[in-house]
Amino acid sequence: MMERKKLVVIGNGMAGIKCVEEIYKLDPGLYQITVFGSEPHPNYNRILLSKVLQGDSSIDDITINDWSWYAERDIRLYTGETVVRIHPDSRIIETQSGIRAEYDALIIATGSSAFIPPIAGIHKSGVISFRNIEDCKTMMNYAKKYRKAAVIGGGLLGLEAARGLLNLGMETDVIHNASYLMNRQLDRMSAELLRKELEQQGMRFWLNKETESITGLNRAKGVRFSGGSTLEADLIVVSVGIRPNAELARRSGIETNRAILVDDYMRTSVPGIYAVGECAEHRGIAYGLVAPLYEQGKVLASVICGRETPPYTGSVPYAQLKVSGVEVFSAGEIRETEAETALQQYDGVNGTYKKVTMKSGTVRGAILYGNTAEGTKLLELVKREAPVTALQAAVSGNESGELDDTAAKMPDRESVCACNAVSKAAIVEAVIEGGLQTAEQVRDRTKASSSCGGCRQMVAAVVKHAIRQGKTAMVKEEPAVCGCTTLSHEQLRSAIAESAVSTPQETMLALGWFNAAGCSRCLPAVAYYLALNGKETAGGTAGHGLVKEQFGLSVGIVTDEKAERTQRFDSRSLGTALYQVWDGQFFPAPVNASVTTGIGQPAGILVRDIGITGTPAGWEIYAAGHAEHPVKQGQLVGLAETEEEALALAVSCLQLYRERAEFGEAMWKWLEKAGIVEIRETLYDAGYRRDLLIRAKASELLMKNEERPGESYAAIIQ
Repeated sequence: MMERKKLVVIGNGMAGIKCVEEIYKLDPGLYQITVFGSEPHPNYNRILLSKVLQGDSSIDDITINDWSWYAERDIRLYTGETVVRIHPDSRIIETQSGIRAEYDALIIATGSSAFIPPIAGIHKSGVISFRNIEDCKTMMNYAKKYRKAAVIGGGLLGLEAARGLLNLGMETDVIHNASYLMNRQLDRMSAELLRKELEQQGMRFWLNKETESITGLNRAKGVRFSGGSTLEADLIVVSVGIRPNAELARRSGIETNRAILVDDYMRTSVPGIYAVGECAEHRGIAYGLVAPLYEQGKVLASVICGRETPPYTGSVPYAQLKVSGVEVFSAGEIRETEAETALQQYDGVNGTYKKVTMKSGTVRGAILYGNTAEGTKLLELVKREAPVTALQAAVSGNESGELDDTAAKMPDRESVCACNAVSKAAIVEAVIEGGLQTAEQVRDRTKASSSCGGCRQMVAAVVKHAIRQGKTAMVKEEPAVCGCTTLSHEQLRSAIAESAVSTPQETMLALGWFNAAGCSRCLPAVAYYLALNGKETAGGTAGHGLVKEQFGLSVGIVTDEKAERTQRFDSRSLGTALYQVWDGQFFPAPVNASVTTGIGQPAGILVRDIGITGTPAGWEIYAAGHAEHPVKQGQLVGLAETEEEALALAVSCLQLYRERAEFGEAMWKWLEKAGIVEIRETLYDAGYRRDLLIRAKASELLMKNEERPGESYAAIIQ
């Protein structure tokens, strides 16, 4: 048995342990993992500290991974241990207490600390920050003895702390140096609505105020503002921002700026050392939100495990305020200097406000106040920079604010929990297959709403929708592949993906085939699903040969000498590249493609499974046309300015068809079932399209056992 490599993680917070979770999923036996955390607790959800302070949750409630989780996975956890030195040359780390640990790979996930502004008297007793469980306990203890509290900072964390102090029975004043609250996430209109609501709850606000000093001799007694006025306070909470914990890396010779500099694969300037989370600076940005940290963790886990992965290219920042009785959502570019207003609505009766911003005709930001049901949908539009015209479809039917209606109309692939990337389909599947009844049960199964908690109401609505529809309504009873089995195509495909079988004979034996030899209907289907999952290579069974013979790709090419002379379009090059990508590959049904330099060329573009034609606007890509009965006109998938973009769109569309269609299902039938809107949205999700392209290449390599050197194809996955 090979000795496991050593992985050390400095930091027991959300980003580092999320990466460990993903590593364990990919290859649980690859590393002996050791985690060092400076706090005396196992991994907990820092985002929900405000819930603890507000009395809505206990510390146990916000614990993500308890002590047993580490023990069950043979993860060595050191709590209350601060790493003070990294020795890159010898690959050893050292803690303050003298513990030394060797590593083959090192992940720095030290997070951030509260930024302490240079205010006179800021270090007096009675002045604290709000970053961890100990801060919560301190505030709770102060509330038992004192009456007045002041919070310096009217941002997200400051308001959450203030709400918690109110719940603890303290008179609470919020001091903010801007003219309106949450000025980085809200506009003036939504901020004013928020201020009025929080004032009704008991908060008092001091806006446009600069704190000059903390008053009091031995302990804090209040604050003095620039200009001389003062405010009494027994407890002062400082919440004006965070500072990445990068000093350890800086002392160890790792390149830093504001935070630890990392590339698109979370690698630092020192080989074998990676950084993730709030302590990492990627393309000039250090994120302080959970969704980007989790996205980084997934990429880094693949890198650490030696798996091919799309790079991390950045995240769209978004925020949800977690103050009782107030719903606020903000995403993307919302300032007037950043983008223009595309949509703005205010409902004074219901107390709701919506604003969507745009730039160059695309959706760039959104603010929701009072009803955040559309938050996930708008976030998706912002992430993919959707055209403004997509707004109408995104917000239609949501004006009533009914979550149940929104949940019912939401596409299956749409994310409900953006932090943990949990889709509606995943929640519905959990409800149906697991017999779940509550949002809490779904949270424990899928992690939806387990991070910031802002999507909890929508999760509950989707759960309710799934239960109301019932198993028979939500999952169609699909017919069996043939009389040899009771399994449907979907069940067969899933069973093959999850099992260790590698031949049709093994598959049919393992899955309880009535006819051990199979038949002409199921044998090629089994062989196809095996090949799709990379479990059977060329030269296999008769079933494999049947698939290869019948269900490949043919490409017709029509050239135009004038177009070729002007070098505007090159249908020959594009058609050849498309054929090279799929040469020898399998599809659920025969695929006929056609590439031409112009729509007027006699190539039957609109009655092919894939049709690509040059137009004055660029390449147009059509899908799912059918020339025989019933005749179907191909539907426009999208436009591409360059040959490589057209190739990428066509390849990703075909890969999506391979992965989602049933064996024997023609492309036009698949598209009618899936819907062109759903397919377009999937293909124009840049991250998902890239994954499809990578999987298309992976399929090719598995079948050919060698990498094709063609430049045209290689270019589409760079």
